Amino acid sequence: MRGGDVRTGELFSYVDLEDRVRRDHPLRAIRRIVNDALVLLEREFAALYSPIGRPSIAPEKLLRAMLLQAFYSIRSERLLMERLEYDLLFRWFVGIGIDDPAWDHSVFSKNRDRLLEGDIAAKFLGAILAQPKVKRLLSTDHFSVDGTLIEAWASIKSFKPKDGPRGDPGEPPSDGGGRNV
Repeated sequence: MRGGDVRTGELFSYVDLEDRVRRDHPLRAIRRIVNDALVLLEREFAALYSPIGRPSIAPEKLLRAMLLQAFYSIRSERLLMERLEYDLLFRWFVGIGIDDPAWDHSVFSKNRDRLLEGDIAAKFLGAILAQPKVKRLLSTDHFSVDGTLIEAWASIKSFKPKDGPRGDPGEPPSDGGGRNV
């Protein structure tokens, strides 16, 4: 059964997450764009979940959490859930109340896999990219990167001077990597 995308706990909590996130924070604009895209996927979500059973994690919250994982380069679900447990900004963005516990990482992974297998995540990103606000930010210009400096720095240890070994005449010659030959 699909869980609801509602934040609870405001009735009994003294902290309002909406007031804790500054008005000019970049995630505010991103959250508006994300919420607009999620509204377009309402029918897709309804088809993916059974009408009976225990409520799962709301797919809207899962997708928002997955975006945070990508934005902040969080390398595992376990670390993402840890961050959701104590970070008010993350709780606000995902839509979790201040008093609600973060999900178990294995439950998050299982529900996330359902969205990935159902192609919901791809449709979600497509819905975000199709919005006029986002299209203005994208570019079709092609660019390339010169990788010669990367290649040069990759082999800095194998540097050998062309004009022979340098140093004191009494010092044994080295191979350029700090080792004596």
